[in-house]
Amino acid sequence: MKRTHTFRSIIVALLFCFTLAGCVIQRNPVTGKKRAYGYSWSQEKEIGKNTDKQIQKEYGVYNDPELQKYVNRIGQKVLSKSHLRRPDTPEKFKDTPFTFRVLNSSVVNAFALPGGYVYVTRGLLAHLENEAQLAVVLGHEIGHVAARHASQQAFQQKLGQAALIGGAVVGEQAFGLSSQDILNLGGSAVKLLFLRYSRDDEREADRLGVEYAAMSDYHASSASHFFTSLKRITQKSGQNLPSLLSTHPDPGDREKTIVKLSDKWKEKGYPQKVIDEQAYMNEVNNIIYGDNPREGLTQNGYFYHPDLKFKFPIPQNWNVINQASLVGIVSPKQDAIMLMQIDTQSQTPQQSVEEVIKNNGLSVLTSGSTQSGNLPAYQSIATATTKNGQQLKLFIYALSFNNQIFQFTDYSSLDNFSTFQSYFTNTARGFAKLTDSRILNIQPVLIHVQKTTHTGTFQSFLPKKLPNDIKDEDVAILNQVKLSDTLTSGSEIKIPER
Repeated sequence: MKRTHTFRSIIVALLFCFTLAGCVIQRNPVTGKKRAYGYSWSQEKEIGKNTDKQIQKEYGVYNDPELQKYVNRIGQKVLSKSHLRRPDTPEKFKDTPFTFRVLNSSVVNAFALPGGYVYVTRGLLAHLENEAQLAVVLGHEIGHVAARHASQQAFQQKLGQAALIGGAVVGEQAFGLSSQDILNLGGSAVKLLFLRYSRDDEREADRLGVEYAAMSDYHASSASHFFTSLKRITQKSGQNLPSLLSTHPDPGDREKTIVKLSDKWKEKGYPQKVIDEQAYMNEVNNIIYGDNPREGLTQNGYFYHPDLKFKFPIPQNWNVINQASLVGIVSPKQDAIMLMQIDTQSQTPQQSVEEVIKNNGLSVLTSGSTQSGNLPAYQSIATATTKNGQQLKLFIYALSFNNQIFQFTDYSSLDNFSTFQSYFTNTARGFAKLTDSRILNIQPVLIHVQKTTHTGTFQSFLPKKLPNDIKDEDVAILNQVKLSDTLTSGSEIKIPER
């Protein structure tokens, strides 16, 4: 969790996006043909502009200005060869600026917003090997924007998605959602707006990504190795696809398709010579690998935040989900949840609690001042009824620490509340200043780029012990090789080190 506004704003942005218009008939920049869209191009730009602010708050922008500039430079280069920048492109498309951001997330992912906003995570950048691979990934996301896939899907699914959101949100708060819905809130903008593409949309974006990279003289077929790694991540995780990539075509098919698409562009006279492994390795050297413990970690029954210098206890066997804007703690059976976030709007704990009650029309049972150790606090127990008639009981607690207001919103069904009330109170009242120097000084794992000094298997170049229980196979996937592959002297490899 990092310093940020409440997650309510992203829900408001989503509702705004889905209520902009019925449909419009406009030109597709890729095909040149007219078709129906959920939004006009100007509305797509407005959606991107508004939701980009929420994405930055939800995920955080990775704090490396030089890396941000590098990704933007490659993105702008590939964009210049896209359908949005060609001589016959209508001015409204050609004049649309694009923004490329690196998000502070360990998830291996990239996505785009309508209207010209493209994101890659530091997790994805860590798993790429060269600039050509990055160019294809960015080209893929530019392709989604150019082909107006989000607006197409909005036209086809708008009513269903609007109903989904309208049925899930009570007021401005997250009451009435299932535990899984709560866990997905941080990614709901991405999931509902940008990644509900059809398989055909994804295949078209792959085709466009290769086209734009090839026309920029990048060795587009090298991206096939990344999709091989993506397949290995999938197999290792035991899931269909990592995190938000669930709507993308099967990686096994894509790794073969990328090569075929690249070869077709070679036949058209695009040699695709640029790989630039050295330049890329220089940029990702010292990038954070995995979760950053300084932004929150769970250990020995506590959630710790070294940067913000606080801690609070976690019930045994409860699942902790640490997002940029909140910390979610979910019971083993997902029948109770605690949400902790920084309230940037309230001046006192009492105001924080009362705003939750007022904004959500809750019925208050008890309220009063209290303390977390020596920290001033205020609490309330209230009830609510969801739109589907479910009766909820809530424990709302806020405290003041280091000139900030920390708010806990905990709830379960009315019938189960007595079972969980002690967990709610113990966690909130256990909030305290972090003083353990071992935790306060903990540092993230960084990727260090090294050159091999002799010929040998990849396995032979790994240290005997990797940090944070990282497995040898993880590092092999990170480097797009197998443990048994032979590397020659002078090969560059990425090793996670603390």
